[in-house]
Amino acid sequence: METAPTVTRIERVDDIPLLLAQLAKMEVASRLDQHFPTHGNWQGLSLGEVAVVWLAYILSAGDHRLNSVQGWVAGLLMTLRVCLGAPGLRALDVSDDRLCIVLERLGRDDAAWDAYERAQNATLLRVYDLTARRVRIDSTTAKSYVGVTEDGLFQFGHSKEHRPDLPQLKINQSTLDPLGLPLSTTVVSGERADDPLYVPEIRKVQAILQQSGVLYVGDCKMAALATRAYLAASQDYYLCPLPGVQMPAATLHALLAPVWTGEQALTPVFRAPVTAADKPQHIANGFSDQVTLTSTEGLAWQEQRMVVHSLKHAAAQHQRLDQRLQQAEQDIAGLNQRGRGHKRLDEAQAHAAVDAILTQQAVGAILVVDYQVDTHTTRTRTYLRHPARDVTTLSVTVRTHRDPVAYEETVRGLGWRVFVSNDLVVDVGEAVLAYREEYLIERGFNRYRGKLLGLTPLYLCSTTRIKGLIRLLAIGLRVLCLVEFTVREALQAKAEKLDHLYAGNPKRATARPTTEMMLRTFTGISLIVVSLGGTDWHSMTPLNPVQSRIVGLLGFPEIIYQGLGMQSEDTAFKMGEP
Repeated sequence: METAPTVTRIERVDDIPLLLAQLAKMEVASRLDQHFPTHGNWQGLSLGEVAVVWLAYILSAGDHRLNSVQGWVAGLLMTLRVCLGAPGLRALDVSDDRLCIVLERLGRDDAAWDAYERAQNATLLRVYDLTARRVRIDSTTAKSYVGVTEDGLFQFGHSKEHRPDLPQLKINQSTLDPLGLPLSTTVVSGERADDPLYVPEIRKVQAILQQSGVLYVGDCKMAALATRAYLAASQDYYLCPLPGVQMPAATLHALLAPVWTGEQALTPVFRAPVTAADKPQHIANGFSDQVTLTSTEGLAWQEQRMVVHSLKHAAAQHQRLDQRLQQAEQDIAGLNQRGRGHKRLDEAQAHAAVDAILTQQAVGAILVVDYQVDTHTTRTRTYLRHPARDVTTLSVTVRTHRDPVAYEETVRGLGWRVFVSNDLVVDVGEAVLAYREEYLIERGFNRYRGKLLGLTPLYLCSTTRIKGLIRLLAIGLRVLCLVEFTVREALQAKAEKLDHLYAGNPKRATARPTTEMMLRTFTGISLIVVSLGGTDWHSMTPLNPVQSRIVGLLGFPEIIYQGLGMQSEDTAFKMGEP
């Protein structure tokens, strides 16, 4: 009698082969092993391979907790052994003790991490044929509930997450346009100011790229004179807006005076249409002039000042101005209410209340306030031992009206900002469009807090391990950026779109899919082992057309999935082989 087949093992493969293939293409494991060598008694997977397995878990499960990885690996042993080419892989190779060692090594040795980033980025620039023309630098914060120590990473400071009550650390990062690929990642204590962090980060990028003529884009905190002087001396370029300290309202008003008189013409700035059916969108107007700057060390260079009027920003500011005026008028009118629950104010109290309202709403230059003081005397009758007397009361009425001239001048000055650059060739339109792509680096910061990387909440207490985790997640961010960039470039080259990505709307297609959307499509792929007649038969869930297309767009052969069903537990293949 024939024995019925028995399912002996089921492994949820999902996107793991794809992620491991991507990490292998980036040479992450070999680069980590090169710069973070282990001692001779280390057995099993190397430190780099342990980090790669952990990254695959983080990017697939959206969880960086150490105690969850070993159980996850135990359920995917056959898949990982084949994909990694490590037939001797054990679940103990990724125990929480091993993961702690990985974090300790990554977080403790700053010099080794800098060397790793240089080598890793050199590999990526070569493999993906990337040209370094524009780099963005910015910082973000990560909060935690750990205690504050005198020399620890977590300190109280200006919170970009609007939680000043919690200690935080600061992540300073540089990324490469147009894909937002991290080039360098620096972790510093949370009370540090942003301004002094730019030059050290720029030096790291210069050591990685080994070239000059790169445009560095940042926010107003990059506009410190020392930072701009360093870039000018390094034969590199900068583009950033000037903060209010360096461009006060009076100076900006003087720059705009020729615009009001019609002596200064404005250049319109248009955003390119998304599709052929769209029209260019008028987004700003501006003009530029050149000035000579001199650093404290005596270095002189030419700088271009671009005075830009953003139409959308001006409209938003105009709307908020009208809202503040309306609110101030309502609050001041409320001071005139009489009756129970409303305090009667004297003239000094009325002036103080009005000044507080005007200051809060910042409309003191527009709203004109008139005060009318009325005196009313009444005579009271005799009551018991109180004789009749005259009682005088003061009644203060406050009225407001808007100064039309001041209002018009205020509205005329809304939406203006001054950008500076030592690249004298770039025009106003190029500068505006380049700065408006600042979302590229902000998107990376959002991914740190997103579902896949999930930096917060932090489940670690050691600041060294937290630093190591941030560096590990920075590698994961590179994976997300490169997968997205590769697929979008392939779709653009073929003038195609990718569909079946949006839940509930499979026909909706996009030429700019995100990595998160594409990874979700691989949910449900399984490796099934069936025992029949003493022989184990491996079967893989076949890839559907969308999954096959994504694998192909990334440049990987379908063997990275099909090979799991073709190989036995004792054999393996390399992820980079066709």
